[in-house]
Amino acid sequence: MVHTISNKDQLIARVRRIAGQMAAIEKAITEEVGCSAVLHQVAGARGAINGLMDELVEDHVREHVAHPDLSDAARATGAEELIAVVRRYIK
Repeated sequence: MVHTISNKDQLIARVRRIAGQMAAIEKAITEEVGCSAVLHQVAGARGAINGLMDELVEDHVREHVAHPDLSDAARATGAEELIAVVRRYIK
C-alpha cells in the first residue's frame, strides 16, 4: 500500500494507541479489575480498531478502486482485494 506512506505517521500513531489500549486491558485482567471496567476498555479498543479499519478501507477504495488513472484490470484487482478483506473482517 504505497499510498499509506503519505499518512504513515498518523497510522503508526493510531496503531500505537491501540497497542496501549491492549496493554491496559491485559493489565486490568492481570490485576483482576472489575469486569465492567474491562468490558469498557475492550469496547474502546474495538472502536479504535474499527476506526483504523475504516481509514484503511477508505484509502484502499480511493487509491485502488476509484482512482481515475487506473485500468479496468487494476480496478477489478483492487475491488477483489477489498472484498476479500471485508469478508474476513465481518466473520
